[in-house]
Order: sequence, then C-alpha cells, then structure tokens
Amino acid sequence: MQNNINKSNRLNNLSYAIRGPVFEKAQQLEAMGQKIINLNIGNPAPFGFDVPDEIVHDMIMNIRNAQGYVHHLGIFSARKAIMHYTQQIGIQGVTIDDIFIGNGVSELIVMTMQALLNDGDEILIPSPDYPLWTTSVALSGGKPVHYICDEESDWNPDLDDIRQKITRKTKGIVVINPNNPTGAVYDKDILEGIIKIAAEHNLIVFADEIYDKILFDGAKHIPMASLSDDVFVMTYSGLSKNYRATGFRGGWVILSGATLRAKSFVEGFTLLASLRLCANVLAQYAIQTALGGYQSIDDLVAPNGRLCKQRDLILYKMTDIPGITCVKPKGALYLFPKIDLRKFSFKDDDQFTYDLLCEQKVLVVSGTGFNYLKPDHFRIVFLASSEELETASSRIRNFLDHTRIRVDELELV
Repeated sequence: MQNNINKSNRLNNLSYAIRGPVFEKAQQLEAMGQKIINLNIGNPAPFGFDVPDEIVHDMIMNIRNAQGYVHHLGIFSARKAIMHYTQQIGIQGVTIDDIFIGNGVSELIVMTMQALLNDGDEILIPSPDYPLWTTSVALSGGKPVHYICDEESDWNPDLDDIRQKITRKTKGIVVINPNNPTGAVYDKDILEGIIKIAAEHNLIVFADEIYDKILFDGAKHIPMASLSDDVFVMTYSGLSKNYRATGFRGGWVILSGATLRAKSFVEGFTLLASLRLCANVLAQYAIQTALGGYQSIDDLVAPNGRLCKQRDLILYKMTDIPGITCVKPKGALYLFPKIDLRKFSFKDDDQFTYDLLCEQKVLVVSGTGFNYLKPDHFRIVFLASSEELETASSRIRNFLDHTRIRVDELELV
C-alpha cells in the first residue's frame, strides 16, 4: 500500500482568506450557474478600471525587447525611473542598485522573509493585516506577532502595544499605509513613533505602500523612508493598484536608510533574485511611463471621481444599516465595517460571510481572515460599479434584517 503524499509541515495552520473556503464556495456556486457579486479582492480590471493606454502602448512597442532574460534586479530604465520617483517623494540616498523589481509585491515580500528569517525570528505585523505578510513570515520559519491598530483612533497603530511586543527575537515591523483592509492613512506622529521604536531596537521597517496614490478627501501619504536615514527601510510598491495593472505582475522594493548594516541580508536577497533569473520583463517596460506619465489615478480619487463616489456610496449604505458601524476610509480600495454581533443570530464573521454568500450571492471577506482578533468585522472592496454596490448593499441589508434578533429576544438574553 502506497503512503499518501502530504504537504509540508510549514503549511500547517497557514491560510489566505481572500481565496479561502468561502471563495471556493463562490466558485462552486458560479459553476452551478449562480451569479455572484464579487466584493472580495482588489482586482480593478473586472470592474472596468483599465490600465492607462500609454502604459499598454509602451509594452506593445517593447514586446520584442522583452524576449530574453534581463538583469536580475531589473532593467535599467525601470530602476532609474523608480530612483527618480524616490527623490520626488523625499526618500534620500537611493541608488539604482538599491532597487529590486519583482513579479508583483507579493513575490518580493516572500523573498524578503526567506532571505531574512531564521526559525523563531519574530516580525511585528499589524492587526488587521494583509494576510500575505503573516503567511510569508510563518512560511519562512518566523513567528508573526500582531500589534493592535486602534479602530477608535482611525485604525492608527497603537505605539504602546508595539513596544510591549518587542523581544530579543524581533527583527522588524511591517507598516501597511495606506492600509489594507481598513483604508486608514496613518498620522505623521504615529509614523514617526514607529521609526523611533525601530531605531531604538535596531529593527527593519517593511513599508507596504502599494496604495500611496489612492487617497481621498485631501489625505496625505507620508513615505516611511522619508522620515529617517538611520533606520533600514524596505519600501514596497508597484503597478497593481495605482495603475490598475494587477495582472502585469510588476512590483518593486526600495532599500534605503541604514543599508550598510544590511550588507549580509542584501547579499541573500540578491541571491534569491538571481535564482528566479529575472522578473517579468514586459511589465518592466511599463514602469517608466507609469511613474513619469499622466497620473490618471488622481481623477479617480477626486471628489467627483469614480472611486471616491463609490467609496461614499458603500460607506453610506453600510452605516445606514442598524448594527453596522464603519470608520471612513481615507485611502486604498476597502471598507472594514464592524458588526454588532449582539444584534444578530450568526455567531461570528466567518458564519456571516459564508451565509451571506449562500443566501444572497454576495462575496466579502471576514475580518478574522485579516488576522483581526475580534470576529466582528468584514471587508468590502468598492471597485464595483455604483449599480452593483447598490444591489450588494440591499442584499447585505436583507440578510442582516433576516438574521436580526428581535428586541424581545434580546431582553430574554
């Protein structure tokens, strides 16, 4: 009798809720002919957000130039454009050799943790987080340690909680700003506080800033790397969100600050970049035009822009439902509403998302899928058209009304 072929033990207890069991159920329903309103993933293209024509044109013109392997860090023109961009946003001292281009930020995050962590090393990660960070740390043998982001303070990180969770094994701290899933744009004093903590404890700062241009209501994004030359900062960004090019898989990481003390790590990171030979070459030809061309994202996030209007619509619709509250997002593509579980018959956010899908054919993601400790939130992506958001909102309201506990039942409890 043959033995079963089992997955690696490193994968035990790891998950990615955005494409987890509820998503798989949605696929089953679609295969049965059901139409699902997908509000679960920040993927602009299915909702009519096209990549700017000039970016597509540059890629078409360079198809033949993209046939072979290129430098493992990326092509010169793309890295030069990123270097110039760092100068525009106040990050000092970055050279071309401090820039690594990858197949999206996701690949670079995984490579970072593989190059850095030994078994048991700890990384501070926000709660709620983008779950790839948590999974990448654990997959690399490290220990994810989640620090609190305070809903009562517009989801800003809790500096005291960060300090309390630092140990001798802590290697670095992840900062996701603008934030996924909450839509928070962090205050400058909070960012400066994190930099101060990192300097005091010799920590690396991993700055996930993929949404740095998706800002509403005059919110200002402050790059972490612009706040200090004494802390080693790795800044992650790319084409996926600002330029609506998720499928092109073009991302980059910028090394800045105290790079000299990171020489050994950079050697390891460079080795991993070499092992995959190079990142997607065709997407690299889009980077120079993307960063230097017309920033159409500004039109989308303006008060009359499509993204801003859709954010306002879904925020109003959700907070108009009794038992639902939500901090207004200042950036990114997401709403992170809170459910007053005392008022409804389902037990937690996982049951809410599953039953909502089955009964109303609306797909959202539970808050615990983003490593949030309390089971009473969910994330909505507001990329869908206003008409679809109206329909989804009505279905969510209907579901919640159907599961609402009556006042007399509450009194008995």
